[in-house]
Amino acid sequence: MVIFGPAIDVRPLFPRERQAMLDLLRALSPAEWAMPTVCPGWDVHDVVGHVLNDHMRRLSGSRDGYGGARFADDETLPAYLARTNEEFVRASRQLSPQLMIELLDHLGPRLDAVWAAQDLHGTADLNVSWAATDIDSPAWLDIGRDYTEFWVHQQQVRDAVSVPGAVEPDLMAPVLDIFARGLPHALRMHDRPEGSMAHLEVLGPAGGRWGVVRQDARWRMTRPLGEPAAHVSMDQDTFWRLATRGITVEQARQRSTASGDAELTAAITALLAVVA
Repeated sequence: MVIFGPAIDVRPLFPRERQAMLDLLRALSPAEWAMPTVCPGWDVHDVVGHVLNDHMRRLSGSRDGYGGARFADDETLPAYLARTNEEFVRASRQLSPQLMIELLDHLGPRLDAVWAAQDLHGTADLNVSWAATDIDSPAWLDIGRDYTEFWVHQQQVRDAVSVPGAVEPDLMAPVLDIFARGLPHALRMHDRPEGSMAHLEVLGPAGGRWGVVRQDARWRMTRPLGEPAAHVSMDQDTFWRLATRGITVEQARQRSTASGDAELTAAITALLAVVA
């Protein structure tokens, strides 16, 4: 759909990202599996358990059509996800690191096959709520969201154990590109004259430039051409951490440069690409 910009196909990258994660996990010591991560209350073992949950939940839902856990009365989506994620992580603490590695190695190719069978331009199995809440997401954005999820959790493990990696531009650039598709939603509360534009520039080997335009009473992705009403620039490390709240909005603003419409630049530097 035009609002989200051109499609991006991340499916060929899943095996490479997963191999980097498995290589990392196989090299960890018992002490490193217990290292705390940026995820509150979760150590490395817990984050890996969550990634395993992501694989199982998507295979159960997208491949097998199984609904899974039900919403509690009056439970919001963020509350539901927080509850069910925590339930699985607690259960996964009974699993050995070796078993979790073997399960990820086994389940990953099966999830790859599910994505390979998808029509990228069809309707997503799960809407990407941080990109839009009033229209259906395309499948490519849903698949891309899963890729960003796996990549980000790998980086959280790497941060915890001080092992850099998986930041080659061809692996990282799609993460930033998918996150940037949250720009229209980030600006949704700000009405502006038809044709108004805002630009985001992410600096670094994996970075890029993205634009949004006000058209037909909503913001839409567009090519970043002309003179925008607002412009924000930040480095690639700042952007992915902002989008996943690995750093605060204030920290991201301190690391960014902004010009033009202050309300629009503030909204861009509050972009969120996870459910929270």
